[in-house]
Amino acid sequence: MHENQPISSNAPEGARNPVAAFDGALIAAQSVDDAEIARAIAALTEKTPPPAAPGLLQALQCIDLTTLSGDDTPERVKALCAKARQPVSPKVAAALGCDGVTTAAVCVYHAFIGTALEALAGSGIPLAVVSAGFPHGLSPLKARIVEVEESVKAGAQEIDIVIDRSKALTGNWQGVYDEVRAFREACGKAHLKAIIATGDLGTLTNVAKASVACMMAGADFIKTSTGKEPVNATPEFALVMARTIAAWRQSTGYKVGFKAAGGISKAKEVPVYQTIMQTVLGDEWLQPHLFRIGASRLLGDIVETLDKA
Repeated sequence: MHENQPISSNAPEGARNPVAAFDGALIAAQSVDDAEIARAIAALTEKTPPPAAPGLLQALQCIDLTTLSGDDTPERVKALCAKARQPVSPKVAAALGCDGVTTAAVCVYHAFIGTALEALAGSGIPLAVVSAGFPHGLSPLKARIVEVEESVKAGAQEIDIVIDRSKALTGNWQGVYDEVRAFREACGKAHLKAIIATGDLGTLTNVAKASVACMMAGADFIKTSTGKEPVNATPEFALVMARTIAAWRQSTGYKVGFKAAGGISKAKEVPVYQTIMQTVLGDEWLQPHLFRIGASRLLGDIVETLDKA
């Protein structure tokens, strides 16, 4: 079990975000002005450059290449892993000087852990697995914890869990914190990406509150969506979450990653997310240890765009 860690603004460089004590007052203090967010996104969009090869190549290396369909098969997972290992053609790799480039991770259901690990062997690409009653987070807590433990035991290096939205929507932030903390403990050394399901939370203020609750509970990343909600990643959600990450770093010294997931399928959509990361958090948040894009179709459009560059 993790003990509550003291909050320190002098956290060691590279230290993992620890479990902190629950602070209801900090969560209650979160408030977002929707109109200000809209203005900020408009301003950021104006200064966002069009897609260019260096930025797209950087984004490619931040993709969690994902398949989470009910009709997934071992063959589909193997093909996905092959794409992750060699996402661009040898011709494009030679032209851009990016031989050996890979995606950041591969993300699958628990049932395909063995298949994916075998297909990724020797590549250095980590395996992420969705867990904790994904995508709804409503199965019994004990079952969700066991699911996380079993995925880690089977070889997952990253676990993408989803919060119980009913707790967030009823203001039960202690409940959100307690569950995410339990998942963090079940992860052990595997990194925890907490999906807050932004499109289901109703308000940007709830997005901020959920983000803080998950970071407080020890999340290594906070993630927008499962990809199954009617509304998934948006620049507005990204900006709110990036600001909470910045405030968390300022007050604790710990760095938490951000993952935009769901609905990002075109290369032209990527630069605005990179601009948000760079403007709010700095250049380090353009790298895969702190920035991820959960996608399946996006890779194809980036590769096609790079092919034409």
